[in-house]
Amino acid sequence: MKTFFKVDDLEISDGELFLIAGPCVIEDEGLTREIAVEAKKIASELGIPYIFKASFDKANRTSIASPRGPGIEKGLPILARIKEKLNIPVLSDIHEPWQAERAAKVLSVIQIPAFLSRQTDLLQAAARTGLPLNIKKSQLMSPADILLAVKKVGEAGNGRVMLTERGTFFGYNNLVVDFRSIPLMKESGCPVVMDATHSVQRPSAAAGVSGGDPRFIPLLAAAGVVAGANGVFLEVHPRPGQALSDGLNSLPLADLKPLLIRLQKLYTVA
Repeated sequence: MKTFFKVDDLEISDGELFLIAGPCVIEDEGLTREIAVEAKKIASELGIPYIFKASFDKANRTSIASPRGPGIEKGLPILARIKEKLNIPVLSDIHEPWQAERAAKVLSVIQIPAFLSRQTDLLQAAARTGLPLNIKKSQLMSPADILLAVKKVGEAGNGRVMLTERGTFFGYNNLVVDFRSIPLMKESGCPVVMDATHSVQRPSAAAGVSGGDPRFIPLLAAAGVVAGANGVFLEVHPRPGQALSDGLNSLPLADLKPLLIRLQKLYTVA
C-alpha cells in the first residue's frame, strides 16, 4: 500500500477509496451542515476517508445573475465551524492568488478550479501555503498538460497534490470523459480523483445556466474507479432541483450510500 500524504489527520493512500463530497456552493449554514453531517455519517459507516467540499464563492458562473455563494468573508467561517464541530477536513476553491493565504487558515485542501488550472500565479500561491492541493484538469487540457501544473506547484515547494478528472469539451455545451486520462495522470505519482458529477455537466446549455444529465453519475463514477481512480468527487444535495448551483448535475444525497457501497466493491477488485 502506498501512502500519498495526509489531509489533516486523514491518510490518503491507494489502499482504500476516498471521497470528496458536498454541495456545489454554500447556500446557508444550516443546509451546508446538514449535508456534511449526513455525508460524514455515511462515509464513517462504510469506513471511507472523507473530505467535505463546498465553495464559498463560485466566480465562474455562467450568468451574472447566477448565485455565487456568501463570499470569502462569510463563507470561510462557515467552513471553519463545520471543520471544528464535525472534525472533518474541508475543501474549497480559490480563484485569485490573494485568496490563498486567507483560505489556508481554515481549509484542509485548496482546490484549483478547472478553468484556472493553467494559471501559474494562482497555482504557486496555493502551493506556498503548504496545504494539499486538488487541481482539477481543465476541460481544455490533455493529461500531459495537467502534469505541467504539478511541476508548477512543485517549483513552489509543494508535492502534496491530487489531480481530478472532470471531463473534456466535446464541441459546444457538452463534455466527454476519456478514461485513459486516469492512468496517464497517475504517472505523476499523485492520487487521481474522478469527478463524476461535473463530468455529466452540459456547460451553459440550459438557458443561461449549466445543464446536466445526472442519470450517468453512477456510471461515470464506477468507470473511473475501474480505470484506477483513487478517489471520487461528488456534488451532493438533498434536493438537487432546488440547489442554487449545479443542481442539474448533482447526486441526490439519498443516493450517496448505495453508490459508495458499489464503488467500494469495485475498488477492491479494480
